[in-house]
Amino acid sequence: MRGIVPADFGDALRIINCAAEAYRGVIPADRWHDPYMLADELASEIAHGVVFSGCVVDGRLVGVMGMQERGKVDLIRHAYVLPDYQGSGIGSRLLEHLCGASDKPILIGTWQAAEWAIRFYERHGFVRVSKDDMAALLRTFWDVPARQVETSVVLASQALSRVAVDELINGSQRRS
Repeated sequence: MRGIVPADFGDALRIINCAAEAYRGVIPADRWHDPYMLADELASEIAHGVVFSGCVVDGRLVGVMGMQERGKVDLIRHAYVLPDYQGSGIGSRLLEHLCGASDKPILIGTWQAAEWAIRFYERHGFVRVSKDDMAALLRTFWDVPARQVETSVVLASQALSRVAVDELINGSQRRS
């Protein structure tokens, strides 16, 4: 695992768009676009604090995953592995690497229809946030359109009670 450097930008974008093909025909049609992520969007994510790590195999970048600090939580953002390397542990290693670098609750947002992604995170100990709390968390910690809020799920590195969610959203120092 290593941090992504500016020279990796094109490879990271290619990985994201190749791996995101799995969403084609799965996520709502109004949320899909081709390519899935434009270079300007990736640059904007980086400018807004998403710090990417990557996995290199035989000198080739094959997987990327970002983390974004958002106050009381850290977000896992844009987790993608080239299709030929999926299932080989690269996503797991990236997730473990990023989780090990955080001492805060970690939240992950993904598409409701991306059942394979949800299962991946659940295998790594993440738990789904209640439906009652998902929208509030998405609106607080992500900058996504309302339609994406409607079609997403949130998973957390630890079970979050209603009180804990409220404290995260309100920036309280207490934890439950």
